[in-house]
Amino acid sequence: MKDVFQLKDIEKIAPKSKGIAPMTVKEVLQSLVDDNMVDCERIGTSNYYWAFPSKTLHARKHKLEELQKQVSNAKQRKVSLEKTVEKAKVGREGTKERSSLMKQLQFLREERTKLQAELEKYRECDPDIIKEMRKSNVVAKEAVSRWTDNVFAIKSWTKKKFSFDDSCINKAFGIPEDFDYMD
Repeated sequence: MKDVFQLKDIEKIAPKSKGIAPMTVKEVLQSLVDDNMVDCERIGTSNYYWAFPSKTLHARKHKLEELQKQVSNAKQRKVSLEKTVEKAKVGREGTKERSSLMKQLQFLREERTKLQAELEKYRECDPDIIKEMRKSNVVAKEAVSRWTDNVFAIKSWTKKKFSFDDSCINKAFGIPEDFDYMD
């Protein structure tokens, strides 16, 4: 297409020359505009459509240059990685000394894993863990004392307010007879 057309012109031309159904011309044209294969501009109240062959050629050249840059960058990266691999291989040749050191390294890793597992068994005896447990025990004991105070306060209030006996209150609220503060 080297000319500029309006939608109504294209709707007349397309079914005759390209075999496109008249009802789908607008949809096809819009998809071409969306794909940047046809340009569209609104001038006044009309939409004008055009596509110059040089634009397509320029877009293809640009895409080709972009792809060639990507190929070039990939080749450079490949060469760089190959050099890195070669540098890493230096000193790693399969000698007897290296294989014995690798075996020793594997043995030491296994030994380390075993020792860590054994250390985990004795974690309960760790002074820091014991210190934390003692702190949490003190906090728990204080909480128990606070709740025991609360229970005795409610029992005292109930005795004064309703003149109940201790055994009646204990039975009504499910409080054991030997309920007292912790030592």
